[in-house]
Amino acid sequence: MMSNTVYNLYSHTLSCYYIDCTTQDVNERLRKHLSNHRGFKGRAKDWKIVYSEKYESISEALIRERELKAWKSKFKIETLIKTNGKSG
Repeated sequence: MMSNTVYNLYSHTLSCYYIDCTTQDVNERLRKHLSNHRGFKGRAKDWKIVYSEKYESISEALIRERELKAWKSKFKIETLIKTNGKSG
């Protein structure tokens, strides 16, 4: 069964969150983020999964990803994480 997961990474170095979704295992995806990577995520090597949600379909996961990204609020994201913890 394929996993459709929306996940939230946090980098203490950058003091920021990164929201994405994947059909892969989320831990494998994190490993790829931490490998030699160019661009935004490559600027830090301390990304950690702080929150995740699983969905039946990739289309549901993409809708949720867009919703979380639209928040553009560190406070709202931190409230979500504190309220729900690292799920999955």
